[in-house]
Amino acid sequence: MAGYEQVTVIGAGLMGHAIALVHAMAGCEVTLCDLSQERLDWARTRLEDLAQSGNTGVAEAPEALARIGYAVDLAGAVTEADLVVEAIVEDAEAKRALFDQLAGLVRADAVIASNTSFLDIFPLVPQALSTRTLIVHWYTPPYLIDLVDVVPAPDADPRLAARMVEFLRAMGKKPVLLRKFVPGYIANNVQMAIEAEVFRLLDAGVAEVGDIDDAIRFGLAQRLCLMGQFRKIDYTGLQVVRDIHAAGLYTPPVQPTGTKRLDSLLVEGANGLLAGRGFYDYDGAPADYLDRRDRNLLRLRAALEGLDDGL
Repeated sequence: MAGYEQVTVIGAGLMGHAIALVHAMAGCEVTLCDLSQERLDWARTRLEDLAQSGNTGVAEAPEALARIGYAVDLAGAVTEADLVVEAIVEDAEAKRALFDQLAGLVRADAVIASNTSFLDIFPLVPQALSTRTLIVHWYTPPYLIDLVDVVPAPDADPRLAARMVEFLRAMGKKPVLLRKFVPGYIANNVQMAIEAEVFRLLDAGVAEVGDIDDAIRFGLAQRLCLMGQFRKIDYTGLQVVRDIHAAGLYTPPVQPTGTKRLDSLLVEGANGLLAGRGFYDYDGAPADYLDRRDRNLLRLRAALEGLDDGL
């Protein structure tokens, strides 16, 4: 696995435990570290349930659990690690404190990979680690969603990012190498643009929630899932696309980060799946919905793997 045989994941939360599982399924020896024994116990139970469910897409997932150890002692967890994955709370000062600790604990050749969602962590990293630090950002659930963003530190050796890309590809993932850090990376920025537009359409009374979602699922998403956006433009024809943009048919929302409907739902306590209600109502246990999501994502990934990628 490109030299990353010993991997330590710091943070046993919603992303950390799943990132640990992905590395273990790829054959790495993994230590999942967290300051909270309670959180580690939760992660162990969650991983056991996940492996038994069959929703990871890997038949050997139960065997992979044997390659995951659990630790509350940071020093003991990282001393022998080839790769240290930071997956703690999205707080700049907490990350800065952790990186400062790691500088005095990790091997001189250990690589640091941060799963930060939106923070530019590079100014938070001490000089001792700056040339061997990357952002390696996963999407949930990482055992089924193959996209991984890779962003090297500005002063990192370019070979470090190339090695990480090779490592991720060997795991069956689809790494995207960014030349520089941008908050939200690529997919999340495109997602924010989509959210701004669907909020505008909803507030303007153009259509209801279910119809807007259907337009995305059965029109936009099917084509983008197959081709992405730039290949889709090629199939449409560049002249047509330029003419559409030149006609000025689309005006971006003035307020791209909010919607009246979203605000009113939050006032009512409708915070989404875990609350039992958001834009949709959820009658069952959240775990059942997550299980169904994973099963459907697994089927979708299997279907995509059977498609011709050279359109």
